Amino acid sequence: MTDSDDDRAVTDSLPLRGIRVLELGNYIAAPTAGRLLADFGADVIKVERPRTGDEVRNWRLHAGDTSMLYRTLNRGKRSLVVDLRSDEGREIVSDLIGRSDVLLENFRPGTLERWGMDASTLDSLNPDLVVARISAFGQTGPLAERPGFAAVAEAYGGFRELVGEPGRPPSRTGVSIGDTIAGIYAAFGVVMSLLDRERHAGQRHPLERRSIDVALNEAMLSVTESLVPEWEAYGVRRERTGGRMEGIAPSNAYLCADGKSIVIAGNADAIFQRYMALIGREDLARDPALLTNDGRWAARELIDDAIGEWTVLRPSAQALAELEAAGVPSGPIYTAEDIVADEQYAARGMIQRFDVHDGERLRTHVGFPGIVPVVGGRSLPIRALGPDLGAHTREILQELGWSDERIAAYEESVA
Repeated sequence: MTDSDDDRAVTDSLPLRGIRVLELGNYIAAPTAGRLLADFGADVIKVERPRTGDEVRNWRLHAGDTSMLYRTLNRGKRSLVVDLRSDEGREIVSDLIGRSDVLLENFRPGTLERWGMDASTLDSLNPDLVVARISAFGQTGPLAERPGFAAVAEAYGGFRELVGEPGRPPSRTGVSIGDTIAGIYAAFGVVMSLLDRERHAGQRHPLERRSIDVALNEAMLSVTESLVPEWEAYGVRRERTGGRMEGIAPSNAYLCADGKSIVIAGNADAIFQRYMALIGREDLARDPALLTNDGRWAARELIDDAIGEWTVLRPSAQALAELEAAGVPSGPIYTAEDIVADEQYAARGMIQRFDVHDGERLRTHVGFPGIVPVVGGRSLPIRALGPDLGAHTREILQELGWSDERIAAYEESVA
């Protein structure tokens, strides 16, 4: 078999093959959920507004008219141009709802209802439809109708309070983590609901049982680990700790002689002994107060200073080699340049290369992150990057039975 034959065989065996998802999403959260479903074989139809499409097409736009962010978040999907404010647009979407397994959206609560797609209508159009809705604060509760992006949800969820240096204002991570985590939860909820439908085939389930409600603030709350119970049980308030993790030591980033920083996680009891011997601080290894994590956390400044004095005398590569030889978990802090040159990522197919036109010119051999989780030892092949705006409009309308004349008139109306 050729490589293309191998890829085709993998595609034909993907677990979500045959599942159709109608994505009414914009920005990052719902498109992330749609991307995950498309990665594993679902036919994801992305509905985009005429002329401008998803606003992410212009986010981090370095050239042309379609960003690499859009191409990444919307890989494996088909793009359909629809004006949901028009009767014809709503007709198209209603027809597709009747032929889909999943409806995925991240509008402000009430938006679908204003377009005539309330729960009873959706149920009548498709009594087996799984509906996944992502919003800032969920579909119910006193804040349900309040708009909000992930940055606000990260703050409400307690996550932002934990990020940054102590004594300084909270900072944010370098990615849209709130949207991404919410999208992962939505995709998980969809697969869970599809499995429930499969197990109870032939049984009629109310729409409430087929509805997935993901709130951005709750998604972020869910990753704060024991933040709430520690406060409720002990009155302990978690604080920002910079490169450290609250209550765990030593685990931090340390500057090396070449100006690069490395991460070292030597916080396990046995590892700490080897770690301190390596850096020439047997006195710390023998200190009874530092035999357990609680004691090391109390002495974190002392320990980190000792480690920093050792790393700053060595180039990062040398420090990492000595740490590896001593069995101390450590690693470099990668840039994009490091990632694309890494043998581990390459071995598992985690950087996949495409020629992609950004609207200005063809960019060749561009690396994109692979599909997670790995199935069969390597990342599944990415079937296609995020499509040009409306690239599949004609194809999808033909599937709905439209004539060529009607399609041509429609394409002209949304051009």
